Amino acid sequence: MDHMDRKILSALRENGRLTMSELAEKVNLSASPCWTRVKRLEASGAIAGYVALIDHKVIGLGNTVFVEVTLNKHDDKALEEFGAALLRMPEVVEAHLVTGDYDYLIQLAVSGTEHYERFLREKLYRTPGIQHSRTTFGLRALKRAVSVDPMLIDEV
Repeated sequence: MDHMDRKILSALRENGRLTMSELAEKVNLSASPCWTRVKRLEASGAIAGYVALIDHKVIGLGNTVFVEVTLNKHDDKALEEFGAALLRMPEVVEAHLVTGDYDYLIQLAVSGTEHYERFLREKLYRTPGIQHSRTTFGLRALKRAVSVDPMLIDEV
């Protein structure tokens, strides 16, 4: 990945709806080579997809909750089943298998404490294998990004 690829990724990170001609102009490249580079970045997986960023507050899910979960078993089957269960829960925005004092860090979008309690009782706690959970409500997001800006990161 060269400097031009990083410029393209940075521009698309800022606005994934740029037309190819707008993108080419923004990165100072002609449209055809720009298109070729974008297709190569997509094929390589550097561009994993294009999405619309939804403001959870606007759709009534203005509370961010972080849940730390410890499982009672750590074999491949238990991890796979718990991970699959998380994928079926629409409130789960992100879920990470982590190291440390707990096994999973889960980020949720909920409408409030009643919604969160319902989520716990009807979804999370009905999932087999949970030994312990701990919850933290986010007060305010200081930074939100879907990905890093490759132009701001030193060459890797």
